[in-house]
Amino acid sequence: MTMTYPLTEIVRRFPQIGATAEIRPIGAGLINQTYRVCTASPAEDDYVLQRINHHVFVDVDLLQHNIECVTRHIRRKLEERGEGDVDRRVMRFLAADDGKTYCRDREGNCWRASVYIRDSHTTDAVDGTTAYLAGRGFGQFEAMLADLSEPLGETIPHFHDMELRISQLREAVEADRAGRAEEVAPLVAELMGDADEMCRAERLHREGRLPKRICHCDTKVNNMLLDSQGQVLCIIDLDTVMPSFVFSDYGDFLRTAASSAAEDEPDPDRVSFRHDIFRHFTRGYLETAGSFLTPLEVEMLPFAARLFPYMQAVRFLTDYVDGDRYYRISYPTHNLVRARAQHKLYRSVAQAEPMMKEYIRSVNIK
Repeated sequence: MTMTYPLTEIVRRFPQIGATAEIRPIGAGLINQTYRVCTASPAEDDYVLQRINHHVFVDVDLLQHNIECVTRHIRRKLEERGEGDVDRRVMRFLAADDGKTYCRDREGNCWRASVYIRDSHTTDAVDGTTAYLAGRGFGQFEAMLADLSEPLGETIPHFHDMELRISQLREAVEADRAGRAEEVAPLVAELMGDADEMCRAERLHREGRLPKRICHCDTKVNNMLLDSQGQVLCIIDLDTVMPSFVFSDYGDFLRTAASSAAEDEPDPDRVSFRHDIFRHFTRGYLETAGSFLTPLEVEMLPFAARLFPYMQAVRFLTDYVDGDRYYRISYPTHNLVRARAQHKLYRSVAQAEPMMKEYIRSVNIK
């Protein structure tokens, strides 16, 4: 995107930011554009300036309300515990000149600013150590928010609603806009054969047996900041923080991190579930989240590990049948390749279910 206005104009909307030496892009996010604002004095904080994609997050007031509630609650918890270095362990957002934690530029784009957390870094590497740290980090994040009383809204409504995803696949097959339904009928039949089982969470929630928690809902390994010793400082990228089943954080991490191949691997035989990553992540997660999880939530963690590759297979296949209207593709059958790879991962996770149940029973979660 070519800017038609100076970024310094946006920075001036946040009075806390002093004289600026440099503004440079950081990160490679697919949704928001992000910059580091380097201040002129070494004694002052640097800041992170971010353009919010209001086409994805259409209710920016709700988005920022969620983030403000979450960061305020975590900060209060850390201070009550007497934790040190609190400003590096939770994100801190600035008020703009109108008092809100975001502002609009003259073209209608939304911007926010937060304090840059010094001496921190992210990693994209997933190994046993980072999987364990991610499990502890995201579990601790959920645990600290388990008693948050302020209601949060869904920044992306029905984001991980399996019943909705099944309904969308049925509708796509019936409409058959791209004339592809017959080609993929066997895969559709396999997925639909498991649909009732994979919608179990929604039914249990309606029965009052399965709660929704405040979850991160985007548990990538690079959404945690690490210090120079490689320990977790804090969880970042809070746009998708909202009420969900804990399965969202647990299952979606394993879908990406515990797969032996990329989500669009063209050879399904190369796709399998990595038991080592499962064990490391699960141990870390239960060490922290175990303080609030119900017995049913713990029992259903293997279900969560199956749910997310299944859900993504359904979503990719829906888009393929519908003519590739949602996901960006690199070639005509890209979404079908993705769907088959995710379905293979789903089957591999299902085969590992006895192992997962036994391992979870062996972990002391209290």
